[in-house]
Amino acid sequence: MRVKNRRTIASLFLAGLVLLVYWFWLSLRPVEIVAIHHRSSGFSDVLVTSFPPTDKGKIKWWLKNQNMLKDKYAIPKSDLNGYFYVTFWLFGKGYKEEGKYDRLCFNDIKTKINCIEKDAIFSVDKSRNMGLMFTVYDGDNYRLDLNGDIIKVTSD
Repeated sequence: MRVKNRRTIASLFLAGLVLLVYWFWLSLRPVEIVAIHHRSSGFSDVLVTSFPPTDKGKIKWWLKNQNMLKDKYAIPKSDLNGYFYVTFWLFGKGYKEEGKYDRLCFNDIKTKINCIEKDAIFSVDKSRNMGLMFTVYDGDNYRLDLNGDIIKVTSD
């Protein structure tokens, strides 16, 4: 009986250790930007191969890299009122033809293979009423307040 318990505990410990190592690997992967597409005024789409897994990690990445994005890729590209909307999409298996329902297609690519699967993971937008907002598509919404604090936005 004791040997069986030890094996179970060892197996659970090993599984937990593997999951912990995998989580750290996900957290430490660099964000690779594959392409930038500008749609209408103020709207930009950023195609990435990986992104931080947590809400906090996504927001922290944006705050740390927003100057690099502005200098290297000219995003965010504000409209005439200073508003912008940047969406980060997982690039997945690359560009595809429009064929399948509900793919996001980019008109700035002049071939038939100009669409991606809609797999949004994060967006940042700036407006007059809400200021700088962060939307995590599998999480919550957050707002940057005037003091520089990140506030979770509730729908109540």
